[in-house]
Amino acid sequence: MLAGLALITVPLHYLWRLVRLSSPWPRLFLAGAGRVSGARVRVAGVPLKRDVFYISNHVSWIDIPAIAGASGTAFVAKAEIRDAPIVGWLSSLNRTVFVEREDRLGVAGQINALRETLAENWSVTVFPEGTTDDGRSLLPFKTSMLKVLEPPPPGVMVQPVLVDYGEIGVEIGWLGDESGKDNAVRVLARRGSFPVVVHFLEPFHPRDFPGRKAIAAESRRRIEAALADVLGHPVPVFVGHDAWARMADQAPDQAAVLP
Repeated sequence: MLAGLALITVPLHYLWRLVRLSSPWPRLFLAGAGRVSGARVRVAGVPLKRDVFYISNHVSWIDIPAIAGASGTAFVAKAEIRDAPIVGWLSSLNRTVFVEREDRLGVAGQINALRETLAENWSVTVFPEGTTDDGRSLLPFKTSMLKVLEPPPPGVMVQPVLVDYGEIGVEIGWLGDESGKDNAVRVLARRGSFPVVVHFLEPFHPRDFPGRKAIAAESRRRIEAALADVLGHPVPVFVGHDAWARMADQAPDQAAVLP
């Protein structure tokens, strides 16, 4: 079904680009890919349509079709995704900005690419945790890719986003030492559908929180408050991927349901 969806939307995307029209097809492909994968996405709040920098928590690769299907956003992704068969090529169609997290000398070029994508695609999403969590907690936010907001481009707003899978998040999440391929196969092989609520929280102007550290802290504060409201209690500390790997080795049938 995913292949069939790509066979329909990719040629249409190239046709739209050939005649220099804004292409809706990456967004439609990602929305369809999320549904084919089992995600039943519900949007809470109102996503800004343009000139917006989304800052989101990160649980699974399903986050990408869920957020993009709801908003049409482009993404910032690790450079190794670019070299992944098929996935890297499909990501490039959605104007993904690939970054080398360890390439400190290339940060300026990456920031310029991010600014260009924001100007062309109207919205960009960053996952500042830098990796995935269990959907029930949050990791510290890294700030390097938020440097594009120092100073903020004219008219650009920041909108925090919470992606919530409910109790199923620990099963859908990419945790421990599981490979990306194994996680994708496991999620795609899973029977039935699962709910995903994408909460577009109240946006703010980055000039009100000068500097990328202040922007990251305010975004995290709002996401944490929204997650605590969903959970009904304060957000716990993430146990860490190493701990998840140990739990999976010791009790593989129970690791997916541990808090």
